[in-house]
Amino acid sequence: MIGTIVNTCTIVAGTLIGVALHKGIKEKYKNVLYDALGLACFAIGLNAVVTNLPKSQYPVLFIAAMAIGSVVGVALDIDGRFHRLVERRSKGGETRLADGLATATLVYCIGPLSMLGPVISALQGDHTFLFTNATLDFVTATIFGSTYGVGMLLAAPVLFLWQGMFYAVAMLSSTAVSEALMAELLIVGGLLITGSGLSLLRIKDCHVLNMLPALAVPPIWYLLMWLVG
Repeated sequence: MIGTIVNTCTIVAGTLIGVALHKGIKEKYKNVLYDALGLACFAIGLNAVVTNLPKSQYPVLFIAAMAIGSVVGVALDIDGRFHRLVERRSKGGETRLADGLATATLVYCIGPLSMLGPVISALQGDHTFLFTNATLDFVTATIFGSTYGVGMLLAAPVLFLWQGMFYAVAMLSSTAVSEALMAELLIVGGLLITGSGLSLLRIKDCHVLNMLPALAVPPIWYLLMWLVG
């Protein structure tokens, strides 16, 4: 669980640095940091897609997954619900710790890097996704810490338990996750991470949260193939 431990520690470190800065971080520095992280996400996501496409047993499955997942996500309005909740928690002239914690928990935990990362870490020993997520969370935690104060440290154990759950499930069911299925998950997850990079770069808001159900399509497909076979 080294990736999750690192991710948790970066939230703690970022929060403490943010508290030390106290007056907040200037907008120009926030923008340049998110631009750099957006480029990193774009490259890592694209690499995951290109690397795993040749391993796919069903070359059009990822297309179907993205289409089906996006339609389901839009129908559930995942992205809209998330942003409305964050806006509702963040509004108001005075900062409130409870609202800050709710917002931070959502930002840290909901996303392809935070959800797929522990699975890849458990099954392949590859911590790239989690290390990338840790860098993103470090910047975000610094901003939250400078805004809401030291109480934002409470979000760190929540992230640890969240990612730990995905890690434990992956370890317990490792025999059910074949290399072929993992390749499909990495293709879909890579596309979602690439989309996140585009959003961070402000090139195109892909509403990646609406596409998260796409990650469920490959496991369902392989389960159906197993039942039929």
